Amino acid sequence: MADHSYDYDVLIIGAGPGGYVAAIRAAQLGLKTACVESRETLGGTCLNVGCIPSKALLHGSELFEEAAGGHFATWGITATPKLDLGKMMAEKTKAVGELTGGIEFLFKKNKVTWLKGHAAFEDAHTVNVGSEKVTAKDIVIATGSNVTPLPGVTVDNAGKRIVDSTGALDLDEVPEHLVVIGGGVIGLELGSVWRRLGAKVTVVEFLDQVLPGMDGDVRKEAGKIFKKQGMAMMLGHKVTGASVKGKKVTLTIEKSAGGDEQTIEASHVLVSIGRRPNTDGLALDKAGLSVNKRGQIEIDHDFRTSVPNIWGIGDVVPGPMLAHKAEDEGIAVAENIAGLTGIVNHDVIPSVVYTAPEIAGVGITEEDAKERGLSVKIGKFPMMANSRAKANRDTEGFVKVIADAETDRVLGVWIIASLAGTMIAEACIAMEFGATSEDIAYTCHAHPTHAEALKEAAMAVQGKPIHM
Repeated sequence: MADHSYDYDVLIIGAGPGGYVAAIRAAQLGLKTACVESRETLGGTCLNVGCIPSKALLHGSELFEEAAGGHFATWGITATPKLDLGKMMAEKTKAVGELTGGIEFLFKKNKVTWLKGHAAFEDAHTVNVGSEKVTAKDIVIATGSNVTPLPGVTVDNAGKRIVDSTGALDLDEVPEHLVVIGGGVIGLELGSVWRRLGAKVTVVEFLDQVLPGMDGDVRKEAGKIFKKQGMAMMLGHKVTGASVKGKKVTLTIEKSAGGDEQTIEASHVLVSIGRRPNTDGLALDKAGLSVNKRGQIEIDHDFRTSVPNIWGIGDVVPGPMLAHKAEDEGIAVAENIAGLTGIVNHDVIPSVVYTAPEIAGVGITEEDAKERGLSVKIGKFPMMANSRAKANRDTEGFVKVIADAETDRVLGVWIIASLAGTMIAEACIAMEFGATSEDIAYTCHAHPTHAEALKEAAMAVQGKPIHM
């Protein structure tokens, strides 16, 4: 039954992948629901200036490179493509508009009230949205994250010289030389977009390998692939300053350990050193909440904060900053608020880098296994030996399966392949059901498909792949 002493049963702050999904699910479960969002459009960072526009540009730039850079030629197709960057950007914007509009439609269909503006707590049940005061029995904080600033390097998206990920999705010219600060997912994806369209790209990464957090074999192989594609890699370096003069940016760079200072010139710079939780202006203290030393709001297993009627999901709470993790938490938190049981298995959250080839992983890395003192068996299978990849002339990468040495239960899967992001879903299903490597090995996979490489890697755990 609705509690009429409050304006709403549930108020969700933020309409990104976590917030909008929580709002729709709560409404489906019969709760009177409102969602606060300050952007002009729903969908948060992901739909507006993150996952969706970046995938659109990755796709468009990949087509351009295939036509211009060789894959067409391999198949006897001659083409001299001409880039209309304005048209490519317009198509990206159209895709974003269709998806954000789709969420607005779903809000109306499910009777979710969209409160436009910024939310600030007055107390644990009351939130100010602009000049309006709104009360709710339960409140979900789903405010997401924003770009981590880099001292000495001032981002100015309007100036279009030193940009963050938002600005890099909206440049009006192909950079002559783009320096990407940070060798993580966002930097490598957006660096790939502009490299394919003709930019010289240099990646400056503080660590000695790209893609922190991923499996060591994947990181090593990915580094080689990006280098081969023409990205210059300055690993073990940090940027200490940047100055803009006209159309040039001068960067000072030194070794991560200090010393060996040098300057390099670029036409454009992308700062992508990570993201941090969004809690500014929320007045958390008025609700009796505080953040941990990483700026996150701590929650329990049910997504409840230290204040019983306030919950947290997505990038603003601990865990990987991924849209699909936030979505799953959005469904779970709504179910918990409605008195059902909402659970997310945080051990099975896949991560994907949408470069070409794609890079994907789920579960633990080989390094994690060593650190935890786990005894594991590992099976690897190269895409070079996969018949579909071979037929497509697209053989970069491998599949790696990590299984418990005693029980054979699959603990992690890591893939580099043109379809890695799709292939990883099978690994997630397998792990969610506690599958062994043998379960995957003895499941019939259609031939010829890229997915057979996962079957063969699972067979390799026991040391018996067929095609190797």
